[in-house]
This record gives sequence, C-alpha cells and structure tokens, in this order.
Amino acid sequence: MLSPFFKNDMPIHLERYPLAQVNRSLQAWDAADEYIIDYLQENNLLNDSKNIVIFNDSFGALTVNLYHHNLQLVHDSYISQQGVKYNLESNYIDQDSICFKDSLTQIDGAIDIVLLKLPKSKAYLEYQLQQIQQFASENTVIIASARAKDIHSSTLKLFEKHLGVTTTSLAVKKARLIFSKLDNSKQTPLPPAKVWPLEHSKFSISNLANVFSRDSLDIGGRELLQNLPKITGALQVADLGCGNGVIGLAMLAKSPDLQMHFFDESYMAVQSSKDNIINNLPDKIEQCQFHLNDCLTDVASSSFDLVLCNPPFHQMQAVTDHIAWQMFKQSYITLKKGGELRIIGNRNLGYHIKLQRLFGNCETVSSNNKFVILSAKK
Repeated sequence: MLSPFFKNDMPIHLERYPLAQVNRSLQAWDAADEYIIDYLQENNLLNDSKNIVIFNDSFGALTVNLYHHNLQLVHDSYISQQGVKYNLESNYIDQDSICFKDSLTQIDGAIDIVLLKLPKSKAYLEYQLQQIQQFASENTVIIASARAKDIHSSTLKLFEKHLGVTTTSLAVKKARLIFSKLDNSKQTPLPPAKVWPLEHSKFSISNLANVFSRDSLDIGGRELLQNLPKITGALQVADLGCGNGVIGLAMLAKSPDLQMHFFDESYMAVQSSKDNIINNLPDKIEQCQFHLNDCLTDVASSSFDLVLCNPPFHQMQAVTDHIAWQMFKQSYITLKKGGELRIIGNRNLGYHIKLQRLFGNCETVSSNNKFVILSAKK
C-alpha cells in the first residue's frame, strides 16, 4: 500500500503484518507517524547522522523514514519486528544496518533522539519510560506520539514522574506529540515483575510489564482453567498465545508426564512463562519448550496431541479476528489425527462457526453468559 512518505522521490510502500489479513483496508501507518516525521524535518533535527532509539514502531513507518541514521529498534512484539523487516525489504533497505532489540535488552551508546509510539498497556509504558531513564541524557530529544484521544492527564503524569518536564503539541489529524526533558535526579531501577498467588493452587504467578492481564488471573483464563481436558502420558501439548503460561503450568500440575510447548509473540510473555515453570515446577523445566513465534508458523504438521488457546481479538488498537483464525488454521495443521483444539472465547465472536468449517466438528464444553469453551478434533 502506498504511504504518504517518500524515499528518493518515490512513494514508500508499507504493509500491515502478517500479510494474510482479511481487512486489508487497515493502514500500516497512522497520523501519529506522519506528525512525528514532519516535526523532525521541520525542526531540522535530522540534518546529520543521529543515534536514534525507536520504541514500538509497529510496522516500520518510522524506521523506513529514518533508516539512514543509526537506529536501535525496541519491540516486545515478534510480529512487529517481522513487519518492520518485511517493509524494509519491500523498500530495498538493508536490514543489517539496523539494530533490532527486544523489550528485555539494554540500549547501547549515547542516544541523540528517542521516539516512542505509546503502547496500549499503561504498565508497559511505565516500564519503557524507566528504560529511557537508564540511557538518555539531558541533551537527548525525547518525543512520543499517539492518537490525541489516547493521551490523558495520567499519561503526562507518568512522563513527568519518570523523565521530567513534559509538554504536548497541538493536535493534528487527531494525533498529538509529547515532549519530555530528562531530569537526571529521577533515576530509578527498572520495575520487578508483578507477582500474585494463583487462586486454588500453591503457585505464584510472575508477570513482566507487557503480559496480558498482568495484575491478576483474567476471567477467561479462570474459566479455561476450570475446563481443562484430562489426559495422561507423554503427550505433546501446546499453550498457544501462552501469556504468563498459567494454562500450561496447570496442565503440567495435573498431568506430570506431558511435553509442554509455550507459544507467544511477546518476548515478555515467553520469558514470564519460563519464569513461572522454573519458580513453581522446576523439576518439569526439561519437559518444556518456549517458542517466540507468529502463532504456529513453520511448526511441523502433526506435532501436537492437544492445543489450548485463549485467542486475542485485537492487534494493537485494531479489533480483528484474523489472529484467532490463523491460530485455528495452524492448529489444525499441527495437530495429529484425533488431536484436539480447545479454546475459550466471548460468546458473541461466533468461533464455533469457524471451527465447524475447519474441523468438520465442534463441541461446546462449557458456557456462561459471557464465555464459551469449545472443542474441535482433527
């Protein structure tokens, strides 16, 4: 899709990622991306080569515009990283000149400019502001951007708490910029993982900042925990979209001979899952594998006896069912004959229709006014 940006007088092509999405009208950039690039150019902040850190550049709109500078890109999302790489390649830009970092890796060297697209999670925003604290200096230009409706007084207070004096721009195309000046007196260590007891168990659950339902067990997860299948033996089981890994942890506690595979596209989720096995069932860690992946992409067919899944219904701010559909299709491929996919979803999402179409069968395991638990067998 042609974007409003240009490289060598030619329009830049930007695509959302993964490519196989039903709603192709969604753009791979937004007004906040345009605003931040315009501001940098209009204020002559890019006249010479800069050391720039970019946080949360979902599909590479900022990266493709700034590739000729020394860039470090920070993502918690494996899918976003792959999207940036795809769009760099599509615009004939060498990926090797850009340093890709995950959310748990330190930033290197002196930094001239920090660009931050506001993440959806307040806890993750606070974590990233504390990351910026660790490497920025009083001379570092710090600019954040988002839709104007996503910038609240509480958002600005977080910037002031962790960085220093903070101001905002006027709104343009319903987007706004945030400017902060680092106050070195505000140096604090990065926050520890959030830990809480798992109800009706002896386990403590550890959650890094960007893990879904960081502060407590989500109601969907609680419902699925109460309706896990009873299986025995050294079966191969996948916790797909594992988050903190609580479903896989519970399965191992019930069926100690399982081989558990934890899949998520979040670096923090995969690390939290690993931490929770080590902290609660350390003798089972050799029976576990932890995979950073776009759902089950490139996993061998007929790999699993059981896939358990609480599928998301959004990607960043966009509400979409393409991730759930991808999970279902890839589960079908990677399940052995007779294997089961068991999911939980909101009743109104109509997942039973998709599963019936794909598997040729779908059974309701449990339901209430909000959720339904479905089982489909290959």
